[in-house]
Amino acid sequence: MPAELHIGMDAEKTVLAPYALRLRTGRATRHRSGSVTEVVPAEPSGLSYEARVATASRLSFVLIFATAVLYAVGVPWWLPFAVSAATVATVWHRQARAARPASFEVPTGEGARTLRTPEERAVFKRAVGVSRRIRRTWPALPGMIDPAEADRSLTRALDDLGALLARRQELRRLRVEIEGVRRQDVPDDSPAVLALAAQLERAGELWRATGEQANRILRSLDRTALAGEAFLRENQIGETARQAAIVLAGLTEEPAVEAGPELADRTAAVITAYRELAATGQS
Repeated sequence: MPAELHIGMDAEKTVLAPYALRLRTGRATRHRSGSVTEVVPAEPSGLSYEARVATASRLSFVLIFATAVLYAVGVPWWLPFAVSAATVATVWHRQARAARPASFEVPTGEGARTLRTPEERAVFKRAVGVSRRIRRTWPALPGMIDPAEADRSLTRALDDLGALLARRQELRRLRVEIEGVRRQDVPDDSPAVLALAAQLERAGELWRATGEQANRILRSLDRTALAGEAFLRENQIGETARQAAIVLAGLTEEPAVEAGPELADRTAAVITAYRELAATGQS
């Protein structure tokens, strides 16, 4: 299991890695939640080539003037000139990069995954959305869960799901390739045809197995999110009922009635959901 998980989604791919992601073009903001960091692409600046040229020209004029002033007071001309040239080049590069849509470099280190197929990308995007919902419930669950252990379980589940989806996209490609092989004019009992059919069957078995494993992780994530959210809503309803009882007791001069629902079963459901999530990540 990685100590950290970095996730980036651009227009053409989803990348996961246990280390910081790098951008080829564009800009992005990083949102860290526990051991998971989401790198979210920023909108292109829209700055045109002409606008960048104008900015560089204005900056160059200012820097030339500053270089002349420094030279007049005895600073060697080449020093401010070199600094000015580096400044203009840096500003130009940053503006040009910001003007283009964000695109991540493909990570190649150990534990890195790249999802390109729309189906697998959609599944992982949904899982990341559910993981955000799970994390939002943690502040209201003090004493019920260990935040550090819950963070590790959630990170492990996302990493395992990413690995399964990477395998599934390869299996998807392989199945399409095998099914596209032309078999006309080749006898059905040909050893080559039989071998190809056997490989297609084996690919189908792996496809079903990885689908079942991915669905187990997704179901576990869903149950955990729903259990935590239901517990929070019931707490809010109970608190509203208690406050209403106090107000009504004051109006009717009767003792307040404890109106909050019993939450013991709901507490057990939340704890069970987190245990199942941890177990799913370890399996």
